Amino acid sequence: MPCLTSDVQPFEAHATDADLGELRARLAAARLPEAETVRGTGRGRWDQGVPLADLTDLLEYWRTGYDWRAFEARLDRIGQFRTTIDGLGIHFLHRRSPRPDATPLVLTHGWPGSVAEFVDVVDELADPADAGAPAFHVVVPSLPGFGYSDKPATTGWGTEKIAAAWVELMGRLGYDRFAAHGGDWGGNITTVLGGRFPEHVLGIHSTFAAGLPGAATDGLTATERRWAEETHHFWRHRAAYAKQQATRPQTIGYALLDSPAGLLAWILDKFAEWSDTADSPFETISRDRVLDDVTLYWLTRSGASAARIYYESHNALDPDLRVDVPAAITMYPRDIEKCPRPLAQERYRQIVRWRAPEAGGHFPSLEVPGYFVGDLREGLAAVLAAQPAP
Repeated sequence: MPCLTSDVQPFEAHATDADLGELRARLAAARLPEAETVRGTGRGRWDQGVPLADLTDLLEYWRTGYDWRAFEARLDRIGQFRTTIDGLGIHFLHRRSPRPDATPLVLTHGWPGSVAEFVDVVDELADPADAGAPAFHVVVPSLPGFGYSDKPATTGWGTEKIAAAWVELMGRLGYDRFAAHGGDWGGNITTVLGGRFPEHVLGIHSTFAAGLPGAATDGLTATERRWAEETHHFWRHRAAYAKQQATRPQTIGYALLDSPAGLLAWILDKFAEWSDTADSPFETISRDRVLDDVTLYWLTRSGASAARIYYESHNALDPDLRVDVPAAITMYPRDIEKCPRPLAQERYRQIVRWRAPEAGGHFPSLEVPGYFVGDLREGLAAVLAAQPAP
């Protein structure tokens, strides 16, 4: 257990029976549109968004079969805490390793994720079955406006401020020097951590990498050019959700807080489109884990507040930011953004390990958890091995 101070307090997640009953009642009364007008099999079924049949089945399971209490118990077993930083309450999971050689590690989720992304990998990272594998003191914060963290009441909580808050959080836990991992917004924040706070960050592992604006693609391999083209296509044709949340998060927020069916569809659409599957995200991700994530958004009423991270930080990564600490980067094949290594190296100037696995998408800790854990361990081992001699 961590050494608690007045600044860090234990926390327990517990939804009221009334809140869970209201959720089930809203699900039973959901008003749904007619079926999509596209037909077919595989990913073509999703061309207009979440198919009605898929959503109907999942809504019924959410109402009659899903067990939120099991997820609450899982969070409590890992260890939950809250602390206040710059006037904002921050919720986090904290699992200390029993190993004396363990390295502090902060894992940062993105949108539409939450701490639910990491609950299945925390134990193996903290107390690996293989005594020869590296071990970590694992800290998993909820982003401001997400989950059990407070909702900012003013603007300003963008990725730069969040990264600074993570340094403060880790320091309060006694971790003056630590490693960092993230994907999606978590990868952006991890980049800022490595670039802004090298005196505290030993190195980073990320499934997100951002080259410099306007970087030339001359000299890239065919695969690297395809990555660049796919990323450009994504932002041009498949990122309406991001533009909406970056410009009008309040407007979409009303629907996300009032309709659990709407919230589920908004989030499930991304789990489906961004995962490495042929037809359904549930080929690799359990229904329960997706519903853990969505129910967390619902019970904490965080649809609008979580969306605001786009308003605060969309296209806000400093083009002059450079990451000089050791970096291990993994580009999963079905992720929505894949940065070629030659472009990544312009920002991340000490890449000690680069991987492009054959399977996995935007949610690797849920899609391919075994590979994810091994890759994270090996990447951070390379990062730690690259530390300068004392």
